[in-house]
Amino acid sequence: MPQKQDVHAVSPEIVLEFLKKTLPFNELDDDTLKRLSKQCIIDFFPKKTLIFQQDTTEVTHFYIIQKGGVKTYLRDEQGKVTLKDFRGEGEYFGALPLIRNTNANLNVETVEDTFCFLFSKEAFLDLLHSVPKVTTFFLRRMSEKLVRTAYKELRQIRVSTRTEGSLYLFSAQVGAIVKGEPQVIHAEDTVQNAAIRMAQLHIGSLLVQDGNGDIIGIITDKDLRTKVVALGLDYQTQVKEIMSVPVHTIDSHAVCFDALLEMMSKRIHHLGIKKQDKIAGVVTTHDIMVLQGTSPLYLFREIMSQRRIDDLYQLSLKVPLVVRSLIEEGAKANNITRMITILNDQILDRILHLMIEKMGPPPAKFCFILMGSEGRREQTFRTDQDNALICEIPADKDSRQDAENYFKIFSEEVIEHLVQCGYPRCPGNIMASNPDLRKDLKGWKREFDRWMLIPDAQEVLNTTIFFDFRAGYGDKSLAENLRSHLCEAVPRQEIFLNHLARFCLTSRPPLSFFKNLIVEKNGEHRNRLNIKERGLVPFVDFARLMALKNGIAETNTLGRLQLLNEQRHISQELYTETVEAYEFLMQLRLIHQLHMLEEGMQPNNYINPADLSDLEKKTLKESFEVIRKIQSSLNQQFHIRE
Repeated sequence: MPQKQDVHAVSPEIVLEFLKKTLPFNELDDDTLKRLSKQCIIDFFPKKTLIFQQDTTEVTHFYIIQKGGVKTYLRDEQGKVTLKDFRGEGEYFGALPLIRNTNANLNVETVEDTFCFLFSKEAFLDLLHSVPKVTTFFLRRMSEKLVRTAYKELRQIRVSTRTEGSLYLFSAQVGAIVKGEPQVIHAEDTVQNAAIRMAQLHIGSLLVQDGNGDIIGIITDKDLRTKVVALGLDYQTQVKEIMSVPVHTIDSHAVCFDALLEMMSKRIHHLGIKKQDKIAGVVTTHDIMVLQGTSPLYLFREIMSQRRIDDLYQLSLKVPLVVRSLIEEGAKANNITRMITILNDQILDRILHLMIEKMGPPPAKFCFILMGSEGRREQTFRTDQDNALICEIPADKDSRQDAENYFKIFSEEVIEHLVQCGYPRCPGNIMASNPDLRKDLKGWKREFDRWMLIPDAQEVLNTTIFFDFRAGYGDKSLAENLRSHLCEAVPRQEIFLNHLARFCLTSRPPLSFFKNLIVEKNGEHRNRLNIKERGLVPFVDFARLMALKNGIAETNTLGRLQLLNEQRHISQELYTETVEAYEFLMQLRLIHQLHMLEEGMQPNNYINPADLSDLEKKTLKESFEVIRKIQSSLNQQFHIRE
């Protein structure tokens, strides 16, 4: 409860400006915002102030963090602390106890000096009851908490903790770990002065400013080593001659995990932090590694450093260890599959890079493309290979033969190396080692056109994974060109799309008339259900179909759903329910497979509902109900008669 002596009036104009940039208040009309702003007071809490004490503090206000940050946590009867999350500028606390009319449900403690805007219980509840948008926002957050509780049970019951897990990576915002103003240097200053400045400040980078004060680049200690010292460049060289451009940035509200992924995928070590479209600081891989303690970045760097393909074989076995730590730290399925994808992509990248070093430069442009779950960036453990090659074969006979021989040997050896790394061959031979899957760009366009223009029902079913392709290595413009062709061509192919829609309706959710879970009655997987085929595939198929129908280039399922929602092809309600259900099912699958790996078994997709808690079973049934909703939506759009 706020200390009365610290509470002060605040200018409504200041509050109004802040609320216009804060969800869900930025969606309110001006009159409502002005009225709300006049009811606001401000409170200051020094670092380590316990604002709420769980089950004790009577909550009389709704709090929005104006500056600073808090951590929320639970303390059990034995005094053990469970960290929930960190909240920074623009985030709130106090809503749940106000809505439920209870004392504080969590401990809320400041992690730095913090200012909060406070709104009385009466003002908050009045807004909640009178503005549907606000009601929907907070009720949705409440339902998300239920799903997160199910995630927590999955982590605690299915995954026995081996390390002292930390939620920092997935809850701390990058803006919260950057302190002080960004350090800058003028573009026309010398590299010597830049080095002196960095040494004095004990930092590894400086943002570069032009004459107008705009940030136009960044200079790092690596730039000084590789572009100045190593090349013997004059120390009076201007900074603008060696700076790195552009400055890659990330929003200050992004969590540290997203920043880490961005730096790993772009192979950089510094990211600008954006606040209100301006760079307000720089975060480094070191900052995040120190914050978290350990990092998947270590494995990423280890893969990058290998000079022999054979040495990659054992490194691929470390990926499950990274996944375990991510699950322990609170990662959702999408975070985990994105990390698995980056690590697997890096292994592939090193294999192909070292193969080219061994065989010599390729005789023509090529792109190694990934399909299926690899193409969607949704890999779990030891996913079968699904890949192909786009290669521009020369026209003259001798050059053509040389190119075909090169890519034949190249593809066959790459596939074998991937097998040795633990990625099994595709049972359907959908691999670049198959000569039918090595075509030039025109050949691939003709093949996709054939599937679309003269669609055979069974062949369409067998080729759906091809439509999830993405560039894996090489000249990515070849894959982008093919994707652009599909985005233009597919929306016009009604018969093809109708076939895809029918396939989306063939997999019924495993629920009986009385909403009991339907399992295998006999055989090897008796009393189990296939979480992939019966649960995840309908969501993947739905997202693919709707993306192809609307010319969307994205291949990731959650990415497709987000774009479909943003472009108003699906409703906000269906989008929210679909994302929550899909992520829960994927989480269930990942933890099941991790458990099997750690028991020395080959991971599969068959789960036993009897092993789940009551909450997990309830959430599982609700997730399957969403399948019925998306299938009903497709029935309405495509007018399919059963």
